[in-house]
Amino acid sequence: MLQTFHFELHILVSRKRTNMKLLLSCAILLGSYGILAQTPLYIPPTIETSTIDLTLQNGTTQFYNGVTTNTMGANGSLLGPTLILNKDDQVTINVNNQLGEETTIHWHGLHVAPENDGGPHSIIPDGTIWSPQFTVLDQAGINWYHPHLHSTTNEHVSKGIAGLILVKDQEEAALTLPRDYGIDDFPIIVQTKGFTASGQIEWMSELDTSLMVNGTIDPYLDAPAQVVRLRLLNGSSQRFYKFGFSNNASFQLIGTDGGLLEAPVPLTRYQMGPGQRADILIDLSGIQGQNIQLMNFGSEIANAIYGASQPGMMPQLMLPGYDQNPLNGNDYTVLDIQVGAPTSNPVTTIPTNLTTHNIPQEGTEDITRSLLFNTQQNIVGPFTINGSLFDMNVINYTVPLGNREIWSLTNQTPIAHPFHIHDVQFYILDINGSPPPPELSGLNDVVMVPAGMGNVRFIADFLDHANDTIPYMYHCHMLTHEDEGMMGQFIVTDPNASVVENMSSLANVYPNPSNDVISVTHPRLKNAELTLVDITGSVIPISMALQSTDEGIINLSSIASGMYFLQFRFDSNYEVVKIEKL
Repeated sequence: MLQTFHFELHILVSRKRTNMKLLLSCAILLGSYGILAQTPLYIPPTIETSTIDLTLQNGTTQFYNGVTTNTMGANGSLLGPTLILNKDDQVTINVNNQLGEETTIHWHGLHVAPENDGGPHSIIPDGTIWSPQFTVLDQAGINWYHPHLHSTTNEHVSKGIAGLILVKDQEEAALTLPRDYGIDDFPIIVQTKGFTASGQIEWMSELDTSLMVNGTIDPYLDAPAQVVRLRLLNGSSQRFYKFGFSNNASFQLIGTDGGLLEAPVPLTRYQMGPGQRADILIDLSGIQGQNIQLMNFGSEIANAIYGASQPGMMPQLMLPGYDQNPLNGNDYTVLDIQVGAPTSNPVTTIPTNLTTHNIPQEGTEDITRSLLFNTQQNIVGPFTINGSLFDMNVINYTVPLGNREIWSLTNQTPIAHPFHIHDVQFYILDINGSPPPPELSGLNDVVMVPAGMGNVRFIADFLDHANDTIPYMYHCHMLTHEDEGMMGQFIVTDPNASVVENMSSLANVYPNPSNDVISVTHPRLKNAELTLVDITGSVIPISMALQSTDEGIINLSSIASGMYFLQFRFDSNYEVVKIEKL
């Protein structure tokens, strides 16, 4: 009955009744007292093999009694299995797309080659199988997978395709930590969704009034009276959370996006943006038979962050429908934890030391790159990076393999953005000129850049993987912003590779190296758009004299000596040839 009541509130939201704020606030109040927490938390199954089969499929899910919702999932109707990988293992993941439309799958947080990364260029057509193969180079930590097709990422994630990836290694295995999956070590995927009046998922809306964990509305978790581990993922499309517990209990943060911290950090609150992960220990010893709630303390989220009472820097900067969503700026229960008897072999202590970080020092970098976030229409967007929206045909940066780089992110917009970069984990140097707090001292791949000229600088090493053809992405991880174009791409190149690197073997350039004129051939040259970029990613103006449908001449005599990349673009596909100018 209460679930039916809760869904009726969503119908009122979709119809924008005048009394919905009051009714929805009542729903949050009920949930905060545990009245609605009546559904056991769903624990996704695990796969821990060197060959993993994932089938992306359509299905239906009943989030609310009697309401059937169309959803998407991996190996099921909603979400996907938790993948457990071991460092240094060789793995193959067969992704079978049975959605009836194209998509991609990105391994968020994993350090893999760009051809295995699953970005927008690695499209999986409907009815086909994509089989990336790679060695797991990551240390123990929490990663996740989700679609990354440009302009439809938010739709596919909102409809349900997402899952955790847990990496194990020997260092983490030597620590006394909870790791009995589903018993004292729990996957916690927190999301919000909006629904239409007919019960279908609405992904382009600020009325994401349904909170769920692992796809479960109003969940409760049976946990033992001992130290338990929460593998927490903010899988929401836009929303930030400030997590804590109902009794203000201290918990220990032992890991962030890129793995373990050097030592546990005691906290009572931890703010997470979309895409971020947290490895949390909470000691439930001594409270057997009691309940404790994992909470979002939305009233404590600062303005100009999505999830606060005010999403922009000023009251008049309001998103359509945002002020009608009671999740914004309020405190509410995320998960009701019912504490039962301890297990037969409980973990009762928390390690004092976890790992060692060798943080690169400022001054050792090869280059600093500056990225400026701006907006085309105030808080509504679309939002840009360095004045441009994402273009599949533009490589924004070229990074030499082995580079150590500082990226300086400045947010000129009135709302905070969670910035994510593929390929690498980074160390935060400073936020608005101040060193990061202890909870942000480890490796991360998502960082919140504050509004109003807020600045974040991080340092990262670009190691192991290079590909002159397929780029990595960087973008805002608010999926609405990403889909609208707040994204760029970079190629990592190997200066020691052979001069011509062309995966398709269709393009040819000669002579190469050259000091003036080069001849360019390609069977589709007449239909190609050619762009020449240097190793910093800057576009070099060129013109080609077409000699025939498949041959042209380019004069390079006016450009400086060095290494360049000639990009052949055909709609959304392209090929790259490396050129040396003498």
